[in-house]
Amino acid sequence: MLADDEALIRAGVRAILDTDPGIEVVGEAPDGRQAVESALAHRPDVVLMDIGMPVLDGLDAAAEIRRALPAAAVLVLTTFAEDAYVARALAEGAAGFLLKSGDPRELLAGVHAAADGAAYLSPRIAHRVIQQLNASGAGNRLGRGAAARERVATLSPREREVLALLGSGLSNAEIAARLHIVEGTVKVFVSAILRRLEVKNRVQAAIVAHEAGLVPGDPA
Repeated sequence: MLADDEALIRAGVRAILDTDPGIEVVGEAPDGRQAVESALAHRPDVVLMDIGMPVLDGLDAAAEIRRALPAAAVLVLTTFAEDAYVARALAEGAAGFLLKSGDPRELLAGVHAAADGAAYLSPRIAHRVIQQLNASGAGNRLGRGAAARERVATLSPREREVLALLGSGLSNAEIAARLHIVEGTVKVFVSAILRRLEVKNRVQAAIVAHEAGLVPGDPA
């Protein structure tokens, strides 16, 4: 299901989704309240949710949908101008973030990942989140980095390797190919990582990976 208050955005996103025979758009909504009603009516596997919408904002709508339909994954459609909302979405268990200006292939990959019970974090979004966190001050950054490194230290070397690749935005299949192991083994590692880091989903785990400096290109 697709929720965005801009008709042109909805049309463009739907056109991309319609190119994939494995994806069916079952409903659209121009505001948060109608998004909730459409989700309850259609019970979609994945909801693509804009943040800034009238009547009810996207994050409040997402929270209502998750309470009513806990099996539904909510992917946030965002722009860099909406960074202030990212931390809130993370805390509320968003399954991932997609850039409206991103590669159409990312949109399709994100929907499939969420439908498969995984999550999708655009690498550009991940780096942007870290930049936002770092902007709050060196002291806070060092404190978060130290806390993240302490949490990551509880993982095995292989789990840290998987976490680093997860933080880079790789899917389970891509991680398996990179590490020359089967995808089922990756799923076991990811489940263990989420449990030991005490995070809700892959998105939150990716943020820990970035804060701990596991992802190449992150600030030291």
